[in-house]
Amino acid sequence: MHLDRVAVLGGGPGGLYAARLLKLARPHCEVVVHEQGVPDETFGFGVGLAARTQRRLAEADPASLDDILAHAWSHDMRMRVGGREAGMDVSSLVAVGRAELLAVLQRHAEDAGVKLEFGGRRTATELDADLVIAADGVGSATRGAGDFGAEVEVGTGWYLWAGTDVALPHALFAPERTEHGVFTTHAYPYAADRSTFLVETDEATWRASGFDATTAALGPDESDAVALDHLSDVFADHLDGHRLIGNRTRWLRFRTVRCARWHDGNVVLLGDAAHTAHYSVGSGTKLAMEDAIALVAALQSSADSESALNDYTATRRPAVARLQDIAERSRRWWETFPERLELPVEQLLVAYMSRAGNVPLDRFAAGSPDVVRVALRQWAGEEPAPDTTSLTDWVLARPLRPSTPGQEPDLHAEESAVGTRGFDARTVPDDPGALHATVLDVGVDARPAGSEDAVEDAVQRGTSVTGCVWLTGGDDRASVLTRLEIAERLRRRTDALVVVAGPDALREDLADGLAADRAHLVALRGERSDGGVVR
Repeated sequence: MHLDRVAVLGGGPGGLYAARLLKLARPHCEVVVHEQGVPDETFGFGVGLAARTQRRLAEADPASLDDILAHAWSHDMRMRVGGREAGMDVSSLVAVGRAELLAVLQRHAEDAGVKLEFGGRRTATELDADLVIAADGVGSATRGAGDFGAEVEVGTGWYLWAGTDVALPHALFAPERTEHGVFTTHAYPYAADRSTFLVETDEATWRASGFDATTAALGPDESDAVALDHLSDVFADHLDGHRLIGNRTRWLRFRTVRCARWHDGNVVLLGDAAHTAHYSVGSGTKLAMEDAIALVAALQSSADSESALNDYTATRRPAVARLQDIAERSRRWWETFPERLELPVEQLLVAYMSRAGNVPLDRFAAGSPDVVRVALRQWAGEEPAPDTTSLTDWVLARPLRPSTPGQEPDLHAEESAVGTRGFDARTVPDDPGALHATVLDVGVDARPAGSEDAVEDAVQRGTSVTGCVWLTGGDDRASVLTRLEIAERLRRRTDALVVVAGPDALREDLADGLAADRAHLVALRGERSDGGVVR
């Protein structure tokens, strides 16, 4: 296809990277990036780049990646709760300062022949271009002015991005209780003297701490100094004498953006303008730069712009939808994080890794065997034998006794339908009548992960059950994962015995849910993977 002029709205990582790749692929095309800000005046702190993203960037443009990694900082991960710590030793996690990342990408874009224009606010309609790439962020004015079928869902929790002037020794997840509630940090180093320090909390804690008032009083470019000072004290044990610093730092609620269409005429959306995924599963930077790779590839391989933009959407949408599904589950897990603080840190780390169905227990154990071994002892009262080949089978075979720490429903009550002996395994026949269970057929909305409203509605329906609640529904993986999420809320908010029914083909997910303390029991149905029949 023929392109003489391409305009990029937005000089963030996605826009700059798309401009460079396009100019490299089409040297004779005029490519101009329009950024309303000015160089060296960016906001934000560190940006994380996972190993998979690094591989994709290496394939698309190794020179840019090499320069980015030269400015990056590697780290592993720790979770710290109540003075105890557990973690993973991983060398593939890296982060780079947002300012350094933008400087690298600006330099490489200009080296390729891209023209960068700063300090002016432009719109798609006023630009004389064959193609306009709108990479203008989560608050995209281009998306708002076009016909993209946009939907924006706002989370229930509050978060703020801060930083500190020291490199933390690890990426850190740590909750802290205060008189008003729980604050949790996600923090990681990105330079020799800098770390990102993100803090989140729930609505009640945010209001009780007075941050509704401080947020309302802020000017557009101000940081919430009151919150930064307060949180510096809250997390003093993790900051080693340092304080939190801000850069337009204020409390926000996460906005999940979805668009039915990613292009309208000659305008195409890229990155946060088209879609967002919660920060707990990665960054918008990753998605935007991977969008850029796919968009330029589609423009190179298609005969006309309409086909190219359709191909771009068709290529990227499944991967983005999958990540948004994972991110939605992860966001809800973090927004209910304080409900799990009675768990030992090792078991909490297992729950964190399996929160969205993305990391199976066996895989996590392969990389962090000591953490999983301790977590399973905490959960079951015993450890797997050294020659255990399947943790899934081991978990499903554990008994549930009234004395199992942290696991016992009210088995001693005379009116209990379960009795006082407990169960010889965590699996029960697919027969809710045998346990005198109240069956809750869980249906969710059209999205695989469901919405917060759909999940909480199912929880409310199960809250009145006092004996045994039996969660059933579709046999697809998304439905099973959502049932486990609903089960966990019921498990923590009620005294009921919680059973999740699902197909034997998904026994790994069901076992992971048990080990993460999301349900008491599971009921397997259908054909076993070894050819037998579950009865």
